[in-house]
Amino acid sequence: MGSDHKHDHSACIEGALHTASHVCEARGTRLTPLREQVLEALWGSHHAQGAYDVLHAVNKKAKKKLAPLSVYRALDFLVAEGLVHRIESLNAYVGCPHPEQTHALQFLICNDCRSVVELDESKINRTLSSSAEAHGFTPTRTVVEVVGQCSNCAA
Repeated sequence: MGSDHKHDHSACIEGALHTASHVCEARGTRLTPLREQVLEALWGSHHAQGAYDVLHAVNKKAKKKLAPLSVYRALDFLVAEGLVHRIESLNAYVGCPHPEQTHALQFLICNDCRSVVELDESKINRTLSSSAEAHGFTPTRTVVEVVGQCSNCAA
């Protein structure tokens, strides 16, 4: 997912909106038009975007300009529903490719282009769980962010 070269994001956007609609319906929550617009803006690339990047993308298409608080509220909802992930090290957001499943949060993040690849490696999960248990620690949330350089930027 790292490169946007010759990649049609419209399929990603369509798939994300379709999945989000079903996820929200199953959970009894609502995907409002603003939440859809924010999700669409995030899926417009596979790069982590800050809230103001999302605001700018949404406002480019909107008839009425939105306030930052509106986008932050939409992002909070999308994160809470698992439709979007917050990349802590970048203070940015990226769409989740499989929000209907519970999964570990493991990301490969490019320092240069901010592309994000989501992983779900069971070996990492087991190692972290057993290490936490050995220390008498009970994790409530596990996020692994590996920051480096993607193959496109390295080339």
